[in-house]
Amino acid sequence: MTVPEEGLRVPAPARRMPSWRAQAPVVAVVALGGGAGAAARYAASLGWPAPAGGFPWTILWVNIAGCAMIGVFMVLVTEARAVHPLVRPFFGTGVLGGFTTFSTYAVDIRKLIDGGHAATGLAYLAATPLAALTAVWLATGAARRVLKRRQP
Repeated sequence: MTVPEEGLRVPAPARRMPSWRAQAPVVAVVALGGGAGAAARYAASLGWPAPAGGFPWTILWVNIAGCAMIGVFMVLVTEARAVHPLVRPFFGTGVLGGFTTFSTYAVDIRKLIDGGHAATGLAYLAATPLAALTAVWLATGAARRVLKRRQP
């Protein structure tokens, strides 16, 4: 065995991945939360369906509302109080990840463009990420302001 040259670092041994048993509760709460969030999104799309060729307002608002909730939630669990370790994967990754949707957004754009409504599809393509990012930014800022006012 040779001695490493001066100044060179020897890589640390690889970290051992947590066992499946240790990850099972996290996988379970993400799955449960994801199912609940996806069911809520689906219920919204059934309650307020987009007309053929029309702008998919429901999914746009679902994504905006979900991103705003993500912003508030992340401030609460990272800056306001300690929570159980499974709360973040359940609600953040599961419920809100299942509620917001990139796949439906992409399918809606494809349907609009294929259906001859390219301008609507492109408007939706641009509006969704802009509105979603704005929502998370505004909600995070608002949550921090409220939190700051409540602190002595």
